[in-house]
Amino acid sequence: MGKKKGEAETMEKFSELQYVRPDMEKVLGDMRAVTEALKNAADFGEFKAAYMDYVNTDIQVSTARQLAHIRNTINMMDEFYETEMGYFHAWMPKYEILVKEMGTVILNSPFKKDMEEEFGSILIQNMEVGQLLSSEAVVDDMVKEAELANLYSKTVAGASVEFRGEMCSTYGLLKHMQSTDRQERKEAFEAWARLFEGISPKIDEIYDGLVQLRAGMAEKLGFESFIPMGYYKRRRYDYNAEDLKVFRRQVQEVIVPACVKLYERQRKALGVDTLHYYDESISSPQGNPVPVGDRDYMVKKAQEMYRELSPESGEFFDFMVEHQLFDLETKKGKRVGGYCTSLPLYHAPFIFSNFNGTQADVNVLTHEAGHAFAGFTADKFQKTPELCHSTSEINEIHSMGMELWTYPWMESFFGDKAEQYRKEHLADALMKIPYMVCVDEFQHRVFEKPEMTAMERRAVWSELEKVYMPWRDYDGNAFLTGGGFWMQKQHIFLYPFYYVDYAMAQIGAFEFYTKMKADRKAAWADYYKLCQAGGSMGYFKLLEYSGLHNVLKEGSVKEALKAVLEELEV
Repeated sequence: MGKKKGEAETMEKFSELQYVRPDMEKVLGDMRAVTEALKNAADFGEFKAAYMDYVNTDIQVSTARQLAHIRNTINMMDEFYETEMGYFHAWMPKYEILVKEMGTVILNSPFKKDMEEEFGSILIQNMEVGQLLSSEAVVDDMVKEAELANLYSKTVAGASVEFRGEMCSTYGLLKHMQSTDRQERKEAFEAWARLFEGISPKIDEIYDGLVQLRAGMAEKLGFESFIPMGYYKRRRYDYNAEDLKVFRRQVQEVIVPACVKLYERQRKALGVDTLHYYDESISSPQGNPVPVGDRDYMVKKAQEMYRELSPESGEFFDFMVEHQLFDLETKKGKRVGGYCTSLPLYHAPFIFSNFNGTQADVNVLTHEAGHAFAGFTADKFQKTPELCHSTSEINEIHSMGMELWTYPWMESFFGDKAEQYRKEHLADALMKIPYMVCVDEFQHRVFEKPEMTAMERRAVWSELEKVYMPWRDYDGNAFLTGGGFWMQKQHIFLYPFYYVDYAMAQIGAFEFYTKMKADRKAAWADYYKLCQAGGSMGYFKLLEYSGLHNVLKEGSVKEALKAVLEELEV
């Protein structure tokens, strides 16, 4: 049953939202009062009311924290919001200890079954896992982990290198790395490699610290290694590391050979003897399709597109535009990458990106908008913010699926290059999967042997590249040939084990693509149903609920990809 959107109806524009630091001493006091009220509840009505007091407190804290986070990532040189993030890093582990204590009371309560019936079994499961992950013994380590992750982001965001007489950041170089001029691509690639090689000692030092901290926390919490702990942190309850090997093997057997054919086709189209890394990002001698308008033009066209796609998506994007819930352009000091987050007090998603004049700008308006749409939708149907967001294996189906849903409107963004964009985007979505599982196996190897040195880690990456990306050629660049490429993947530092999720979800998105080609109306109904469900069920149940294959079962990848492989003729 839907619920009213409440405060969202009167929300201000994002830039006008006032940030107020929560008094965490008071918040901790409120949490202790919630726990006492749960212990003393005479009936389930009182018990539920006490729990909802926690939910409302958490909404306030989470909204303030996300507001500070967004503004910190928009300008990582802003000392005020960096200080605020330090405040949250210091207090959140203590807060999580009290959340764990509250969970203990709920799990041991005679009203546990009532809670499960009211909010679903996944809420209880999250609490049970929360018991395993939270302890006074790791509070200081969690603070240090957050500080090191932030230091990685700041190090990369602040790095620049000279390219053709001007200082460029990583994002400033990406456009040049997609130039139709091969020499320009090569020089930009070499500058990009110099940038990362220049900061690689610092990155190695940061990752050494992160690996040791994470392995140490796992030991303190009683895990055999960080791997099962990392899985629990990502709410992976339905499968383990051994199950995931089945998926990676299917990628090797089904997708890698298809990608070899696609890259060979690309090499011939470009007319080069050897496809080097700096050639991989350009599919034809005429160059990649680029957006035909600026930021304001693209947002306007996206608004028209989402209104035409469905009433639900139109309502969502109108809300985003009205409240200016975007920060899209690249700026000095801005964190790299893109993300979608939410401000639960306002029932509002927020999209962060770094537009750079390439087709990736359009991808953001579909991919991150897919996340935002799913969160916006689930918020209408789920009882608490926690139940609005699933695990990333599902969440990325929302985003990658939206990329495919929007294909019919690409003329608005690329003009007469729209068909080229669609063909190349579909191929590129497949060609990214081996890299994703390479990142995943790399992290497993690191945490299987956390004592390995920085150079040993580079050797592992180099070895895995040959397995999952046998076409990769760095044109003799010693730093990258020696295994330095992994350093630019921020997920490894910020969100351990979060990356294979994209690969698993891409299979689900491809299945929706097959369904939408057969019957768009029925396919949209299934997709919207998945968005409505949010995180109210486990991974396997949500796949079944929306009629998608379980990619961890032998043979499922080949079956799910059948139509896409046929369309790509590989």
